Amino acid sequence: MNLVESAIPFFFALLLLELWATRRRRGYRFGDMLGNLACGVGEQVLVATTSAGLLLYELIQRHGALRVDESSVWQWVVVFLGVDFCYYWSHRACHRINFMWAAHSVHHQSEDFNLSVALRQSAMQKALSWPFYVPLALLGVPTGMLVTCYSINLIYQFWIHTPLIKKLGPVEWIFNTPSHHRVHHGADDEYLDKNHGGVLIVWDRLFGTFAEEVRWPRFGTVKPLHGFSAVTAHVEPWRLLWRKAKTATRLRDKVRTWFAPPEWSPPGAPPEPGPLRTDADYALHDPRYDRADVVRALLVFAPTLGLALYFLRAAPALEPLPRAGIAVAVVLGLAALGFVLDRARRPAAVPLLRPGE
Repeated sequence: MNLVESAIPFFFALLLLELWATRRRRGYRFGDMLGNLACGVGEQVLVATTSAGLLLYELIQRHGALRVDESSVWQWVVVFLGVDFCYYWSHRACHRINFMWAAHSVHHQSEDFNLSVALRQSAMQKALSWPFYVPLALLGVPTGMLVTCYSINLIYQFWIHTPLIKKLGPVEWIFNTPSHHRVHHGADDEYLDKNHGGVLIVWDRLFGTFAEEVRWPRFGTVKPLHGFSAVTAHVEPWRLLWRKAKTATRLRDKVRTWFAPPEWSPPGAPPEPGPLRTDADYALHDPRYDRADVVRALLVFAPTLGLALYFLRAAPALEPLPRAGIAVAVVLGLAALGFVLDRARRPAAVPLLRPGE
């Protein structure tokens, strides 16, 4: 059972509730919200299309050292803690290894912070992160337990993307909270690469990556995307990484670029071209849409979302060719949505969905 898929109606219900609650403060921008949802749709479709990582995990798990009893409550608790621990190191690596950051940065590109950002996921990250869970396979943790605990971990992280909850007192010593996760999404120097935990924040406290929220962060990536296309969101980080590697004159530096931290550049490389999110005079990417723009975007997104939801339900029973065909159709729909969002530039805005912070 796909717990994340089952939780989708609750995600949308809470998102709409937050949208209503923040309407006076303009906490949602229309283009950003649809771009976030488009990334999430693409990620779910790709996960349903490919499962190579899980197959490899299961192959290793069959030779695991221990017999894990799925009927034991305490063993479920231990596995859950193990999954959260592996998630911490996987997430930390995604911020410190360039080729993993190229995939994970999709989640951080939004310059807002709201529940739609929780659904902004990279279609490539899981393919790069699964090796961090191999220790659980070596211990013999069944695939079903891994997937269930990992899904609960992801579902938990949905609510911590809200700007409406400030501080939660003693809870913040143990658990990841909206305050902790706002820090994680901050592009400010003191917030970069902090608070990587999934459910628990104790791993960050133990391993020196914790930071307290002392002021409201500037959200987004240091090098902004400046667009709402889900396709561009996935392609642009790899293009920038390739460009950085090309500036290296020595082969070892070209190779190192892919494995170094994001802030590292080859000797002699020119500085990152602006504008940067950390610039004092940075202007938020804030295109405005009139009603016709909104209607066009929704007319593209609604059927694409419907096709994706059908695909998620039907994928296990579909033959490879129609499964691939529907997946391609969804990707084309998301590409068309990005084209609509990034080509519309009109001065008037729809009151409820007006762009702004």
